[in-house]
Amino acid sequence: MITISEELAVPSPPTRVWEIISDPAKVVSCIGGAELGASHEDGSFDGTLVVKFGAVRVKFAAVVTLELDPETLEGRLSARGRDGQRATRFTAEATFRVRPADGETQVRMEGEISLNGKLASLVEAGAGAVVSRMTREFSDELIQLCAPEKTPEKTPEKAPKAPKAAPGIAPVAITPTPPARSLFRRLRAWWARLWRNETHAKAE
Repeated sequence: MITISEELAVPSPPTRVWEIISDPAKVVSCIGGAELGASHEDGSFDGTLVVKFGAVRVKFAAVVTLELDPETLEGRLSARGRDGQRATRFTAEATFRVRPADGETQVRMEGEISLNGKLASLVEAGAGAVVSRMTREFSDELIQLCAPEKTPEKTPEKAPKAPKAAPGIAPVAITPTPPARSLFRRLRAWWARLWRNETHAKAE
């Protein structure tokens, strides 16, 4: 029999942690080698998990049942299945609860796994290291998944740069002519031309 007793600290609010840890799809995304299968009418679902014990990789398939209590932020997981070669059967029972603790969230998991078959001794011998590794990886993924999304900071707009003067030529400041003054100058020039034309015609 394999006994599991793990405690995780997640720097996110309990409601956010519960939102993630009560969703089978999101939990599976935090476990390397795990896949979520079909759901059944009774609320259970299929799942697979590939675990490496030394040089041996074992694929387990199971039917999983999940019971959740949102009011107390507690859940219970039950699983029954066997390895891919049908040489070993297992049953698992586990509970988990989410609690606030010193500005963060504590996730407590406890459970037992019973095995029968050819691979039982192999699995039990390497269970300690495997559970420790998977717990660490799961904790890292859970923390990242619970973290709030960062809003990208806006880059301040830069003022346009003044054109560079050619070598040896001093830059000349160009002051734009106000529209009203420019119009007045054009009218005055037109009137001067008209006046000259009329004066020239009278002289003839």
